[in-house]
Amino acid sequence: MSSTATGMEKSGSRKRGTTPQPNGGRTADQLLDDAKRQATQAVKNEWDYKLALVVITVLAFVTRFWGISHPDQVVFDEVHFGKFASHYLQRTYFFDVHPPFGKLLFAFAGWLVGYNGEFLFENIGDSYITNKVPYVAYRAMPATMGALTVVTTYLIMWESEYSLPACILAAGLVLFDNAHIGQTRLILLDATLVLFMALSVFSYVRFYKLRNAPFSRKWWKWLLLTGVNLSCVISTKYVGAFTFFSIGVPVAIDLWDLMDVNRRKGALTLVDFGKHLAARVTGLIIVPFCIYLFWFQVHFAILNRSGPGDDFMSPQFQETLSDNLMSQKAIAIEYFDHVSFRHKETKVFLHSHPDKYPLRYEDGRISSQGQQVTGYPHNDTNNLWQMIPTRDIPVEPGHRVKNGDVVQLRHMVTDTYLLSHDVASPYYPTNQEFTTVAMAEAKGERFNDTLFEIRVEGGKPGQDFKTMSSQFKLIHFPSKVAMWTHTKPLPEWAFKQAEINGNKNVMQPSNLWFPEEIAGIEEGSPRLVKEVKKVKTMPFLSKYLELQRAMFFHNNALTSSHPYSSFPIQWPFLFRGVSFWTHNDTRQQIYFLGNPIGWWIASSLLAVFAGIIGADQLSLRRGIDAMDKRTRAHLYNSTGFFFLTWAAHYAPFFIMGRQLFLHHYLPAHLASALVTGGLIEFIFNIDPGNIEDNIAASNQGKPTTAPAGRGGQLRNRLATQSLLATWAASGAILSIVVWCFFYFAPLTYGAPGLSVEQILARKWLNYDLHFAK
Repeated sequence: MSSTATGMEKSGSRKRGTTPQPNGGRTADQLLDDAKRQATQAVKNEWDYKLALVVITVLAFVTRFWGISHPDQVVFDEVHFGKFASHYLQRTYFFDVHPPFGKLLFAFAGWLVGYNGEFLFENIGDSYITNKVPYVAYRAMPATMGALTVVTTYLIMWESEYSLPACILAAGLVLFDNAHIGQTRLILLDATLVLFMALSVFSYVRFYKLRNAPFSRKWWKWLLLTGVNLSCVISTKYVGAFTFFSIGVPVAIDLWDLMDVNRRKGALTLVDFGKHLAARVTGLIIVPFCIYLFWFQVHFAILNRSGPGDDFMSPQFQETLSDNLMSQKAIAIEYFDHVSFRHKETKVFLHSHPDKYPLRYEDGRISSQGQQVTGYPHNDTNNLWQMIPTRDIPVEPGHRVKNGDVVQLRHMVTDTYLLSHDVASPYYPTNQEFTTVAMAEAKGERFNDTLFEIRVEGGKPGQDFKTMSSQFKLIHFPSKVAMWTHTKPLPEWAFKQAEINGNKNVMQPSNLWFPEEIAGIEEGSPRLVKEVKKVKTMPFLSKYLELQRAMFFHNNALTSSHPYSSFPIQWPFLFRGVSFWTHNDTRQQIYFLGNPIGWWIASSLLAVFAGIIGADQLSLRRGIDAMDKRTRAHLYNSTGFFFLTWAAHYAPFFIMGRQLFLHHYLPAHLASALVTGGLIEFIFNIDPGNIEDNIAASNQGKPTTAPAGRGGQLRNRLATQSLLATWAASGAILSIVVWCFFYFAPLTYGAPGLSVEQILARKWLNYDLHFAK
């Protein structure tokens, strides 16, 4: 007998009386070897994923960089973010409601090409060519990020173990989306925001897949990378907090699972759980916050010169900037000086004139009929007030007004004294009226009503009260209300000037004023001689906290209307876009608009996903299990995670009161593309036989079937099934999405110009396009 036959006989024989072993009598080592061979074969078989990745990457860069030099003019919000980059390059202080990271990247791009930031991007339509601005280098950075966002979308699906058509579909919805392309070809922040949002999701998926190898090097790497990416999101715009929430929820669920004493892998001790908790707090909270603070430190270090943002900051902050006019022009105010006062926020002067308040206001309330005290935007002699002491001091000049002093303010032109009393103001029945009274009353029976305390913001007791540098609140001494004004003009009887009244909310930041100048100081006076002042320092945390307060206050104040603002309910259905740029001579326009078909499909499937989850839960309640465990786990844990990410980046906008635009939906749209890819695979790749077996088993009270093996085997299972239906569905969707992309491309790229008929044909939902007639 040949050796081969002998070997076969030996391998095929079994000892008499032995019990047949499960798995065909194969040992654990043999099963492990088979698993390794299958894993190796799966990697070899992923050449199609890698090829698709290359093709998608090339297309992403082509669609983002195609014609990027057009138009060679300032477009839409490039007036803001291009200007901020120039201020960084010139090191002049500016103010913005967004954190510095994304703007620093633009400044870095300008620095790399040797630009000095001379052009300040003042107006939409200004020529880049005439002003010699390296605008293509600026635009190349967000375009690169936009292309990498498409790649990251594909990698998220791949790492989440979806089939190839699902990966291509999700990436394709972002690749051929006109809104993502339009927003990432310009000097805007959203490319940075969306890329790092996608990278946060990707890195978390990688981290989650290593949950069975805690505290390994790779585990720590992907945990920390998740934190770094999250930090970059929130360091670009504060809506990055939504990404923290979408990652934080599954992290919290994962920690809750680790607390379970009945875990399949065994319960953790409280010490081990504490290590897991501490690692996540460090990687996802402490490290991101430190990086976030680092970008503000860079921001302050670069912007060390006085600039247009000075007025938003306190005098103490402004004294840390070189060439600051406030510090240079500051003059100590003395008693009997004639001073003009200006409101910090609205910039109107404290003003009075002989005209009286009407007897009755429009709502029937009665006034004091006293002399009007208003806010006036222009320089005028009626803006001058004399500082009158309320304590005995020598008449000779030289006695300075100090923080905390109680004074009277005499209106120079009408020779009357500022007064507030318990009479309702014209517009605010709860606020006190400001008026003036004659000297006899001011020195007699109404003396107390003319007393005002100088309360310098952030000032020390007894410090000098100075022009320009002393922001203060004028507190009515008896009633403790603060002098305040606002933007709504008074009626014609007050010449549409601003209302001045007494605000009972003394802590309100808009109560701040500053003395602008002292009238009548002769040229050559010793008071005008300025000593050379050194630039002061201020602790980083003090500067950071002050800037944070100003940023949040002004962000919440962005409530004025805009012709292209929109509401969150409109975004998923793409009811309207935003006009970015027009050129009348060539009838060219850039209209910010998503791919309508792509958005409608993705939005519809979000509703389908919610319906599937609801139906599945209802079926389980009735004892019917229509899915195997692995399919349900992937649907809930992976596609459900994408759905949570969409909701976290969309729902909070409904409670915001500020201006909102279509671009705020871009992070949510990317998440909806991920949901679409996962759901199409689920719908078109379910094994009907398996469903019937599960339903029958459920009805008989038997356990349902589930594929053998654990994590990482889902793609192998999918490979054994036919993906023909998934390919067909994905191909059909992408075909119409690609057609729609090319159809609206002239509005995305701003070329070529369209005829009236072509423009009208693209007004699918009455989009407010230009040149439509």
